[in-house]
Amino acid sequence: MSWGYARERGENRFTGLTEDSSMGDRAIPWETFALNTQSSSHQAQVDLADWSAPELLEAYARKVLSPVDVTKAVIARIDAYEPRLQALYAFEPEAALRDARASEQRWMSGQARALDGVPATIKENIATKGTPVPLGTAARPLVPAAEDAPAAARLREDGVVILAKTTMPDYGMLSSGLSSFHPLARNPWDTSKNPGGSSAGAGAAAAAGYGPFHIGTDIGGSIRLPASWCGVFGLKPSFGRIPIDPTYYGRVAGPMTRTVRDAALMMRSLTRPDIRDPMSLPYQDLPWLDLDIDVKGLTIGVMMQAGIGMPLDPEVRAAVENAAKVFQEAGAIIEDMPPFITREMLDGLDDFWRQRAWMDMAPLSDEERGKILPYILQWAEGGKDLTGAEVYSGMNQMMVMRHAAIAATHRFDFVISPVAPCVAYPAELASPIHNPEEPFEHIGYTVAFNMSDQPASSVNAGFTKAGLPIGLQIIGRRFDDVGVLRLSQAWETMCADKRPWPKP
Repeated sequence: MSWGYARERGENRFTGLTEDSSMGDRAIPWETFALNTQSSSHQAQVDLADWSAPELLEAYARKVLSPVDVTKAVIARIDAYEPRLQALYAFEPEAALRDARASEQRWMSGQARALDGVPATIKENIATKGTPVPLGTAARPLVPAAEDAPAAARLREDGVVILAKTTMPDYGMLSSGLSSFHPLARNPWDTSKNPGGSSAGAGAAAAAGYGPFHIGTDIGGSIRLPASWCGVFGLKPSFGRIPIDPTYYGRVAGPMTRTVRDAALMMRSLTRPDIRDPMSLPYQDLPWLDLDIDVKGLTIGVMMQAGIGMPLDPEVRAAVENAAKVFQEAGAIIEDMPPFITREMLDGLDDFWRQRAWMDMAPLSDEERGKILPYILQWAEGGKDLTGAEVYSGMNQMMVMRHAAIAATHRFDFVISPVAPCVAYPAELASPIHNPEEPFEHIGYTVAFNMSDQPASSVNAGFTKAGLPIGLQIIGRRFDDVGVLRLSQAWETMCADKRPWPKP
């Protein structure tokens, strides 16, 4: 029996009022009770699946809403949308309802945790105990994970209701929802389009309203690209800010949400330390929810060109130029920032990642390799004949890129840029160019900030004439994650082009 109106007993479990002492013999559903008690009247008109985490936590605390009601609403949303979007893996509604009931009991007994009862999804490559981690490919055996990875563990400790994992492409090496293991993921704004990747399912799930909280990972743009193309907020935190396992150069986990404040709430939990990440930063109790910022006087660089790769779409350019204009009108000092990525940097990175991917695939049998997405296999095979000197030179380009990024950005408080040179592309393609010999021509705006450890976000900057979202990237100085959240929320407030969430 969930909270709201306890029909069987005629009792509201938040207040203890019975029919005799309140409404007589009229059965009052939770929606009506919420309408009479919530300060935000819009909430009564919005599906529970679309409520933000702060709204849910306030309603739970006031005992006018139950985690069970919310979880049921999100499950209903998934049942309605998921046959078309294919964003989820290991969706377990009964387990989610069990956890929601446990959360309800904690709220009732005054033992609620920090994020108790808020629904969430977690990217497939972030381990959750008992669930296999295929890494998006049919080539891996399905072995249940022995324990939660750090990000999953922190959310579970704080009472989050984990609904499902989210889909990703083979080995996380595509900006796409194309996978040899998972069904093809699609973009809620236009299901003929790609949600992006590699956090493909997370971007689609956030835009579709599969609860407020979603976690992705990013080593070259895999949070920011799907956030941009799905119109949601995504934070690639400073390297090491959120403990991750397994760790790797440039690899981070981060929140993907509909609002900046939801992401800030997640950061309070996700940043707690975990001994399994030897590359993590020393823990800091940062003011994650202090999101106010005065834009006046900030020096903001505008990086309109990536320096390499695909040409910039005119509608993307216009959206970023508009953001720069709005910031300038609010008192910011706007300066052009030249591009700094070179062809040598990007090609070196490509060589190194191809060889790294081939090292994962080389031990497989021919039959196992035959199960890998052909695009990814062809790309990785390009690394098997590289010499040691070529691989070392490619790896060294990560350090070259790191120094170039810091040198280009250090004089600014923040830098803004496009997230990608294009908007969402056809769902069936592996990348915007769909050529494994040109795999990274769309990540020139994002990848350098993985190498430089800098925090960077994608926040919606508007839409194309066809109604596809456009992302604005906000880059901060190393370790200024709070600053990036603050400027992102400022832009979230300033952006004039706001639209209802899609209903695929």
